[in-house]
Amino acid sequence: MERQDQIAESKQLLAHIAQRTTALADDVYRHNVSDYTCPNQAARERDIFFRKGPINVGLGSLLPNPGDSLTHDWTGVPILIVRQADRSLRAFLNVCRHRGARIAEGSSAATQSFSCPYHGWTYGLDGRLVSRPQDRAFCATGKDASGLRALPAAERHGLIWVCPTPDAAIDIDAALGDLGRDLAGYRLAGYHHYETRVLRKPINWKVAVDTFLEAYHIGVLHAQTLGSILHPNIFSFRPFERNLRLIGPRRSIDTLREQPEEKWDLITHSVVIYILFPNTVLILQGDHVETWHMFPAGNGTDESAMYISLYTPEPALTDSARRHWDRNMDLAIAVVEKEDFVVGAGIQRGFYSGAQDHITFGRNEPGLQHFHRSIKQALGLAETA
Repeated sequence: MERQDQIAESKQLLAHIAQRTTALADDVYRHNVSDYTCPNQAARERDIFFRKGPINVGLGSLLPNPGDSLTHDWTGVPILIVRQADRSLRAFLNVCRHRGARIAEGSSAATQSFSCPYHGWTYGLDGRLVSRPQDRAFCATGKDASGLRALPAAERHGLIWVCPTPDAAIDIDAALGDLGRDLAGYRLAGYHHYETRVLRKPINWKVAVDTFLEAYHIGVLHAQTLGSILHPNIFSFRPFERNLRLIGPRRSIDTLREQPEEKWDLITHSVVIYILFPNTVLILQGDHVETWHMFPAGNGTDESAMYISLYTPEPALTDSARRHWDRNMDLAIAVVEKEDFVVGAGIQRGFYSGAQDHITFGRNEPGLQHFHRSIKQALGLAETA
């Protein structure tokens, strides 16, 4: 976020606190319960969002050095991402071109090549087939035609995107719009990956995203946790194409009133939340960065899988630093898993009760309204009447 934007947002948040207001949408929004329960919509989401993408994977520091690689199976497509010798990124289908076996598992550092565990076909970091046992038996199939199938991939502003469909178009700059300039200010390429944890919950993946899109519940659900840190029911809101930004003021922001504007530091005194459409929550937490990546799990509508990563501005090289970041990760997981997602599971079950055919997003929940309007637009669905 650029300096002038930080000052403007700080002024807006301080005014909201003083006036007990928040960012408001133009009207109340009625949202179909079926958006969380309809198998046909779920299938369409899997196809458009999680097969055709693009999908954000995380920060580039997941693969800090040439030869580093990781596998990504969350979309249902087996993906292999590799840092090249020139530090660029390439992505491939994690599928051997001989019999279809996986050629890599998990993450690895300083890899020189990938060898299929089934018959030993070996591929270079650039996906080219470099050797295969009994090569003469496959002389009719040239090596040039037997390389790994490439996937579109891009790295922008310290973040990685991959499209799970070969030969698809990928234009991250267009998808981000003005958000690219916002993200550039954080210098995310300089952060270091600390830890990733995995959760699986009985909720639709959009319920998981919804958790982060309003501050209305902070003073109630999180009264004993986040309520002591953040001002409840106060957010600033800005849409960026289908993406969005929310900024929630920490209670410490009130100290800015005593400082000259040139010394204001909004990041330290707020939580900045971005939705990188459709399923990634990027959170600036003052001294670190979190990413939450939500995916549908199984073949139904009522289960989601997600991975949560914490990134630090400096490597955690001491026990003291590791204890500090462990506490931060434990708090983030505990609040969301033990408070938000417990309520979310009850919400998901309640969708099938027949109590209502729609839920309501208030004017004080513009993030929810924008997110779900963007979902419907991307799916080609009409909004609720």
